[in-house]
Amino acid sequence: MFYRFDWIQLFIFLYVGIEPHVTLYHYDHPQAIEDEYGGWLSRKIVKDFTAYADVCFREFGDRVSHWTTLNEPNVFPLYSYDVGMLPPFRCSPPFVVNCSQGNSSSEPYMVAHHLLLAHASAIKLYRKKYQGKQLGLIGIHLFVFGAFPLTNSTQDVLATQRANEFFVGLIANPVVFGDYPESVKRNAGSRLPVFTNEESKQVKGSFDFLGINHYISVMVKDNSASLNSEHRDYQADMAVEMIGSKTNAF
Repeated sequence: MFYRFDWIQLFIFLYVGIEPHVTLYHYDHPQAIEDEYGGWLSRKIVKDFTAYADVCFREFGDRVSHWTTLNEPNVFPLYSYDVGMLPPFRCSPPFVVNCSQGNSSSEPYMVAHHLLLAHASAIKLYRKKYQGKQLGLIGIHLFVFGAFPLTNSTQDVLATQRANEFFVGLIANPVVFGDYPESVKRNAGSRLPVFTNEESKQVKGSFDFLGINHYISVMVKDNSASLNSEHRDYQADMAVEMIGSKTNAF
């Protein structure tokens, strides 16, 4: 099996009457796949992820009515492939210096692209092969922070919009509209992969629900100067500075 599926926990939930909501991926792909072809850095993972999802839908779909393909795929590229805080701990100087391998400039975008393609492929499979019989729902969960401009200046207001487009829109825009936000395409340039027409059609609308995980709110300050830097990563492309957190925002 592609990833660990906790079937024992599933049966316990069913026994006590709890309706399970199963997440297929939560940053836990096998080391063997990482060693063989680089995990999410390769398009090969789209096929493997879809095959894994097929097994889960087939074996457990009669007892699972809600599926999440990916948990917080907008966090994974940043913390695993830009700043290297989460497995597989990839990053590169001058952005971060404690990683043995990686490319913080391009890998976060490449990984986000492959996550989206894998998600859309699993959704397509579920809708074609299982949803009509199992009558379940399938979607994706994003991490969304409350973003507020530090000041009322035009620069900070635009920076707040840009922060949302990079952090949330990187995933949400393709699944809703079929393409990345314009600010992401403009600032990332050629480092951002491009959807083919067929991929755009498949990604667009690839959800029955959009789940939201919300923990904190932040104040956003413009940092457009980072766009003039010789070295650019995902964070520099966002061109903002996060100032602490805002409590009781909602």
